[in-house]
Amino acid sequence: MSTTFSAPGKIYLFGEHAVVYGEPAIACAVDIRTRVTAKKSDTIAISSDLGTTGLDFDIHPYVCSVIEKLGPVNVSVDISSELPVGSGLGSSAAVTIATLAAINIEFGLGYSKEELAGMGHEIEQKVQGAASPTDTFVSTFGGVVEIPARKRLDMLDCGIVIGNTNKGATPKKTAKLIEQVAILRQEHPEVINPIIKTIGSIAKKGELLVKKKDYASLGKLMNVNHGLLDALGVGTTELSALVYAARNAGAFGAKITGAGGGGCMVALTESPQKVASAIERAGGKAIMTRATAGGVLEE
Repeated sequence: MSTTFSAPGKIYLFGEHAVVYGEPAIACAVDIRTRVTAKKSDTIAISSDLGTTGLDFDIHPYVCSVIEKLGPVNVSVDISSELPVGSGLGSSAAVTIATLAAINIEFGLGYSKEELAGMGHEIEQKVQGAASPTDTFVSTFGGVVEIPARKRLDMLDCGIVIGNTNKGATPKKTAKLIEQVAILRQEHPEVINPIIKTIGSIAKKGELLVKKKDYASLGKLMNVNHGLLDALGVGTTELSALVYAARNAGAFGAKITGAGGGGCMVALTESPQKVASAIERAGGKAIMTRATAGGVLEE
């Protein structure tokens, strides 16, 4: 017997970077999943696209940290993921939460979802040096969530297309971008603080528009949010090319999702195929998906 769980990735509709300074953000679980199968074993074995290892913190840092935290237990762990690594879609949170959930049930450890989310955040902090609780929370519980209040919002009913630049945003790069924004803010507080405040006010307005299912207005605000992230210096030529390709193909709106500096952009649209084709033509890898209410699930 074995136990399999899957956990979703996430996008940011609004608020990345500003959330670091206490402003609200809106994150959304998307139906691109990481699956983890855990099975009691005589030894520790971890298999993924990266290869098969024992307890190897260089190759499988998140899974090894989970095994260490929950035991250590002798377990064989098999990982398959639809989430591109280092793309700002919460791939590390998804593998961490799915592994925690699978081992929790396989070994009858009795942890609640809340406890798993908390442990997941601690593991991400340990591995990355710094981590927001957003990714692990959204991966555990799914849905559309206002951060930091963790307020559940209505589901999105439109298509979501993610465009990956295939320029990975590693945890180190993310930390560097956050530091870069902090330095800019120290140098020009009178200019940067209002930008951060405005991003927060976009998230507040966005919450009302999610409730109204007014995706045209949500898209317009996503476009404004993208411009402000560009102003903070976290945009790239590749990200902007994909954002404009999506808008020109009729998306409601498109913006960076995550820290920027590479990784992904996201578009809301009624015609996902058309937007996906435009992103591919502009040199990105397109993923068509939808919002999901399902967080971590047993399969």
